[in-house]
This record gives sequence, C-alpha cells and structure tokens, in this order.
Amino acid sequence: METQAFPIQVTDAALAQVKRLVAKDGRPDVFLRLGVKGGGCSGLEYLMKLDTERKPIDLELVVDGVTIVCDTKSAKFLSGSKFDYTGNLIGGGFAFENPNAARSCGCGTSFTPKSA
Repeated sequence: METQAFPIQVTDAALAQVKRLVAKDGRPDVFLRLGVKGGGCSGLEYLMKLDTERKPIDLELVVDGVTIVCDTKSAKFLSGSKFDYTGNLIGGGFAFENPNAARSCGCGTSFTPKSA
C-alpha cells in the first residue's frame, strides 16, 4: 500500500451510516470502497460500495473500526472531498462535496472534473 494520505474526509454522520451498513452486511472482511469511474451524465460517476477485494493501489483509512478504501487513480479526482450523509427526506443519503468538480449533474452522482 502507498504512503499517500487518504484523500477524502468522512463525516461523523457518514461514518455512523456506514457502520450500520457494514453490520447489516455481516461479512467479516467487508469494507467501504469510495472512488470514481467513467460514466454518468457529467463524465465521471461517484462509486460507493461494500467490497471485500483489495487492489494493490488502494489507500486505506480505518476510523472507529470501519475500513474505508480509495484507489490512487480515484484519489486524484477526490482529493480534498468530503463524504457526508444526511437523513433528509428530499435530497438525503450519501453525498460527495468535491472541490475538483467543475460541474455536477442535478442528481449529484456524477461530475465533470476541472481541467488540469
């Protein structure tokens, strides 16, 4: 694993919800994977899933017993981002606040990265 700092700040609200999801999942080696992939209506789509398979390029953050990983390719698009959760009925759920996004789609699940 690389010694690069973890690129995403995880809020207490997001961490609490992730803990519930991990406990409900039940697999002993499950962790949360955050990242980006090509697609969505703005070019890159946010990725959030429970996973059990590590990649050699994964960065890892362990907070309060919960493991969160992000691969180094996604890290450059998510550096400085905040991963949050809100229980609001409208617009609630998990969300990224990403300073690297030039534009985001209306639903907040994809973005266009700022030019390098």
